[in-house]
Amino acid sequence: MFDVQSVAHQGPQSRQFNPYTENGGTILAIAGADFSVIAGDTRQSEGYSIQTRYAPKVFQLTDKAVLAVNGFSADGKMFVKKVKQRLEWYRHAHAKDMPIRSIARLIQTMLYSRRFFPYYVYNILGGIEDDGTGSVYSFDPVGSYEREACRAAGAAQSLVQPFLDNQVYYKNQTAGQDESFPTHLPLPSVLKLVVDAFTSATERHIEVGDGLEIYVVLKRDSTAIQSMEGVQEVTTSEEGQRVFYIRRELKKD
Repeated sequence: MFDVQSVAHQGPQSRQFNPYTENGGTILAIAGADFSVIAGDTRQSEGYSIQTRYAPKVFQLTDKAVLAVNGFSADGKMFVKKVKQRLEWYRHAHAKDMPIRSIARLIQTMLYSRRFFPYYVYNILGGIEDDGTGSVYSFDPVGSYEREACRAAGAAQSLVQPFLDNQVYYKNQTAGQDESFPTHLPLPSVLKLVVDAFTSATERHIEVGDGLEIYVVLKRDSTAIQSMEGVQEVTTSEEGQRVFYIRRELKKD
């Protein structure tokens, strides 16, 4: 028999609904003088449980822009799908690809429009501006964004971002009397930094590992990547910049 008094003595009860979960992984991007490098690992996990060893986090939008997403995997996939759809509409309407500055503004608007039930994703957009310079834009889940030289996000952000700050921004370094730090690193040095960052993060973080996918958006007349091995060109047209894909294996434990 239902006892009203016994239920009343239990006190108030709360009911919570949380549709989000954190699926691990890490992404980063570094901008150079005439290129951008965008990378992410392929592990998808929930806590200490590995769900899959191949879940891409980096997606080519155009021949000028590549987007990396991290956070709640389902939201990330849906958000990338919607961004690509909007870019396709723009291409049909204007017979050209949207500039990366405009893509950044579009992403900001799309994220902010969902601010009361946000996409639980951290986005990093990398590519080439109309003036030929490399650029990186980082976003929080509700649309705040800024242009930077480098940015990391995800499970190992606390490990990777200080490393990038030191190696790209030269924080906590002192130049010699007759030395100066370069404004931009060359592409081979940036790629080495990316591989080292993910290798170190994989050794120290259970939610990072398995595979590393790297996209390089390169100014069309640049020859910086010609001498590198294991590089696949994924450029889709003659109108934009050149886009290259690199795959590396990471620790699988």
